[in-house]
Amino acid sequence: MEFDVVYHGRKVTHKDIIFIKTLIANNPDKSRWFISRELCRQWDWRQPNGVLKDMICRGLLLRLQRDGLIALPPCKRIINNPLLNRQPPELIKVDQSPIIGNIEEVQPIELRSVRKTQYERLYNSLIHQYHYLGYTQPVGEKLKYIAFSHDRPIACIGYSSSVWHIGCRDRFIGWSPQLRKKNLHLIAYNNRFLILPWVKVPSLASHLLSLSARTIPSDWLRFYGHPVYLLDPFVHSFLGSGLLSVPFFL
Repeated sequence: MEFDVVYHGRKVTHKDIIFIKTLIANNPDKSRWFISRELCRQWDWRQPNGVLKDMICRGLLLRLQRDGLIALPPCKRIINNPLLNRQPPELIKVDQSPIIGNIEEVQPIELRSVRKTQYERLYNSLIHQYHYLGYTQPVGEKLKYIAFSHDRPIACIGYSSSVWHIGCRDRFIGWSPQLRKKNLHLIAYNNRFLILPWVKVPSLASHLLSLSARTIPSDWLRFYGHPVYLLDPFVHSFLGSGLLSVPFFL
């Protein structure tokens, strides 16, 4: 019997289906959580930093069950999904007095990585209030930055795991589908770029992008166990300014 199931780049064969059914049958009292993690271990299905691809594997198992290919054990408990029940970021007020001048006049500019710090709430709030797309929690790997001038926030920059396929990007790199699958985790996607509306400083956007390009490889390595070598700074051309929609090699 032939199967045509491909999930997050992994092709599931008839042999895989038999293996999953055997794993479930040999562990009749175990939870779906156990089955998923054990399957990841048996397949050595891991992220580049070594963490099991547990959530992806759960999605695969649910799809196989919906397709009638396997029968999962009964769900033991319903886990609260913070992504479904997430509340909007709290509104944090900041000084909105105008900042007008050239780059030299607003120096020193400090770009702080705020992921898992006390300033992450401020980042979420500013993006929620002032970015045209608002705030949504990125999926996968992510880093968040706030640029400060004399201890005042002036901009926010967010990076996350890159999207699976962008035609112009992939043509620019020149890689095959196989190389893209292998190396996609080495690209960071610039999902948010915000200069606060009361900040009017020519060339600030390119200056901040340059700062982030210098710091993000080591920050990504520290958080996720691997560096990144390319940034995707894509924006809607009719809404964004200051950045070109061209990948940057680091």
